[in-house]
Amino acid sequence: MIQQSKEKGRFYKNQQKKVLESVTEVSDIDAIIEQADEADRLFSLAQPAPSLPISLDASSSTSGMTPEERREQQKKEEIMHASSLQVPRRPPWNAGMSVEELDDNERQSFLMWRRSLARLEENENLVLTPFEKNLDIWRQLWRVVERSDLLVMVVDARDPLFYRCPDLEAYAREIDEHKRTLLLINKADLLPESVRKKWAEYFHLQNILFLFWSAKAASASLEGKKLIAPWKTQNNLQDSDDPDIKIFGRDELLARLQFEAEKVVKRRKESGSSSSRSGNVADIQNVIVGFVGYPNVGKSSTINALVGQKRTGVTSTPGKTKHFQTLIISDKLTLCDCPGLVFPSFSSSRFEMIASGVLPIDRMTEHREAVQVVANQVPRHVIEDIYNIKLPKPKPYEPQSRPPLAVELLRTYCASRGYVASSGLPDETRAARQILKDYIDGKLPHFQMPPGMSDAEDPMDNNLLVMHESDSSDVEDPPDVEGKSAPNIEHVLDDLNSFDMDNVLASKKSTVTKPKASHKHHKKPQRKKDRSWRVGNDDGDGMPVIRVFQKPPNVGPLKAT
Repeated sequence: MIQQSKEKGRFYKNQQKKVLESVTEVSDIDAIIEQADEADRLFSLAQPAPSLPISLDASSSTSGMTPEERREQQKKEEIMHASSLQVPRRPPWNAGMSVEELDDNERQSFLMWRRSLARLEENENLVLTPFEKNLDIWRQLWRVVERSDLLVMVVDARDPLFYRCPDLEAYAREIDEHKRTLLLINKADLLPESVRKKWAEYFHLQNILFLFWSAKAASASLEGKKLIAPWKTQNNLQDSDDPDIKIFGRDELLARLQFEAEKVVKRRKESGSSSSRSGNVADIQNVIVGFVGYPNVGKSSTINALVGQKRTGVTSTPGKTKHFQTLIISDKLTLCDCPGLVFPSFSSSRFEMIASGVLPIDRMTEHREAVQVVANQVPRHVIEDIYNIKLPKPKPYEPQSRPPLAVELLRTYCASRGYVASSGLPDETRAARQILKDYIDGKLPHFQMPPGMSDAEDPMDNNLLVMHESDSSDVEDPPDVEGKSAPNIEHVLDDLNSFDMDNVLASKKSTVTKPKASHKHHKKPQRKKDRSWRVGNDDGDGMPVIRVFQKPPNVGPLKAT
C-alpha cells in the first residue's frame, strides 16, 4: 500500500507542469538532486559514468606570483582555452526518433558540455563567469537557430563586445552554411555620433554585419512622443545621413531584415542545398528572423516596437521571456523571439554582469562591489551633476584622479536621499539598487571604446560625458603639483591637522545661537510671581524648609509656691 502511494505521488509529481526559469548558479539542493537524478538516468551499469580524478594537493602554482604576473598568466590561459568555451550543440536528430530517445541524447550531450566547462573551472588560472545551466533554456535556442533564416543577435550599444557571442555565429554556420548573423546594436541613442563612427569602423574591419537601433526611440515614435537624445553635442543634434552610423527606424529595420533574410534563402536556393527548416526551399515564401542575445538587452522591446503593439512581456528583471514566440509580421516576414541566455565567458566578473543587467539586481548579496563597477565607469563630476551630490575628494596623499569608492558614493547618496535602515545606519542596499538601475537604464552615461581605440585619441569624446552643460566651476579639484608622484609625510600631517580643525569649526558652528528677528517689536509682559509665602532657608544648603507643627511639651500641672 505504501509502495503504491509512493508510485502514485511520483507519477503526479512528474505530471506537474514545471515553470521554465533561468538557472545561472546551482546553489539550491533541489537543483543538485535533479542533476543527480539525470546522471543516474543517463549513466547506468551498461554505460557507467567516467571517473574524474580529484586532486587534494593544496599547493598552488600561482601563490608566489604578483598580481600583474597572475593577470598576464590568466590572459594567456584565456587565449589558449578560447576554443573550449562553446555553446552547447544539439545532437543530430531525425523525425524517426522517439521522444524518449531524443530527450536522452540531448541530456547526455548537455552533460558532456557541462563536464567540459567543469574542467575549465578546475584551472586555477581561469575564472569562468556564471552561465545558463538549464537545459530547457538551451533547447529554446536550438529551435530558434534551426528555424531562422537570419539570426539577429541583439547587443547593448554601450559595450557590444561584452554581449556578443562569436561561437553562436559559428554554431549557426554549422547548421546551415548560408545562414547569416546580424548584430543589432540596441540603445544606440545612448552613444555619441563620434563613438558610433568608431564602432562602425571596427565592425567593418572585422567583417561583421551590424545595424544601429533604438527600441525605446521606436516605441516612443509609435506613441507619438519625441524622445530627447541624452547627448548634447555642439555641432549637430540630428543624426548623420551616413548609413553606417544611422539609427534605423521601425519601417527601415523591417525592410532591411526582410532583405537580408531573402538573400539567405536565395543563396541557399541557388546552391541547391537543403534548408534547415522542413519543406522545400522553392515553396518557402515566408522568411523567419530569429532574435537571440543576453537577458535585458532589449529583445522583447525590439519585438514589440517592430510588431507595433505589446506582444511580449517587458521588464527590467532579466529572464522575463520563458519560451520562444513566433510573431507573423506579414505574409513574407515572421519574427521569432528567444529567451535571454547567459553565455559562458572569461572576460567579465559576476559584479560586472550585475551592473550590466545580465544577472538580477534584486538577488545580489555584495552590493558594494557592483557599485564600484559603476564608480569606475562613470566620471566623478557626472555622478555629482546627475544626483546633485558632493562626493568626498581624494586625500592629498592619494591619487587625485582615482574614482570614488563605493562606500563614499553609497553613503553620500543615502545622506542626500534620507535612506536609513532600521538599525539607524545608511541603507546602502537600497541605494545600490537605485544606482545600478540608473546605470542600466542610461541615466548614468557610460560607454566602451572599440579595442585599440581609447578616449585619448579624440578629446571631444571626453566632453560628451557631460549631459547637462553648466557653468558651475567651483567644484573642480585644485590643480596637482607636477613632479610629486610619491606621497609625502607632510601631506599626511596637513590632512590630520585639517581634520582636527574641521572638527573644531563644526563644534563652534553648533554653539552659535540664532539671532532674534528684528521685525518683532511687541514683547509679552513678564509675569510677576509672588513667592513671598515661601519660607527662606537660613542654613543656605539649598534644601527647602518643611513646616512642622511642633506640640508644646507637657510639663504637668503648675505647683503653688
